[in-house]
Amino acid sequence: METVREPNRLAEELFAPLAETYDRYAFLLSFGQDARWRRFLVERIAAGPEDTVCDVACGTAAVSLALARRHGCRVVGIDQSAPMLNEGRRRVEAAGLAHRIRLETGRAERLPFDDGEFAALTTAYLLRYVADPGAAIRELVRVVRPGGTMASLDFGVPPNALAQGAWRAYVGVGLPLLGGLVSPGWREVGRVLRDSIPSFYARYPLERQLADWRAAGVPDARARRLSLGGGIVVWGRRA
Repeated sequence: METVREPNRLAEELFAPLAETYDRYAFLLSFGQDARWRRFLVERIAAGPEDTVCDVACGTAAVSLALARRHGCRVVGIDQSAPMLNEGRRRVEAAGLAHRIRLETGRAERLPFDDGEFAALTTAYLLRYVADPGAAIRELVRVVRPGGTMASLDFGVPPNALAQGAWRAYVGVGLPLLGGLVSPGWREVGRVLRDSIPSFYARYPLERQLADWRAAGVPDARARRLSLGGGIVVWGRRA
């Protein structure tokens, strides 16, 4: 059981203390690319005012807010971190969208929802923090109704040699240094990302991810590399 909890505990310990500053510095330390990737993620979703979308690993509700604004839909966000959810609720209230966005505590591996409950689903930066990404994908697909759209965002490793060299220099050296100028917590985020992103793709490459999405019931799953491959969005429609 310990090996199942450990990746989730890492995410909780890493990000919970940073809830109040998370969105600001995620934007600055990614040079605005994080916001661009999230917009692309939200645009892959087909939803309308009559629909409810599930936002898994919602954190401070950045994607939940974007979904409600872009599609006029209702959103149920779920995350394991109480501090991140508290900051998310503050942001939702400030945006005047509490009537359309509800945030709940929960784990992606055991979603507290019925089969096919949602019209669509998003998740961001999730799969590196679960013990079994394939099982998590199956659980995400389970709660989406047939025909519903799904989209997942995460960091990537650029495939081009020149871009990858620049990426490794920034993620390996620049990000921990810049994060350290903000706080010890953000320096630790930089250190974890430096190690976790390449190791994740070494053991769980994009081709395998796509195969798992298709096997779970999203036969048209596809991927787009953004910012020369620094971000990756996978999306498709449940069969």
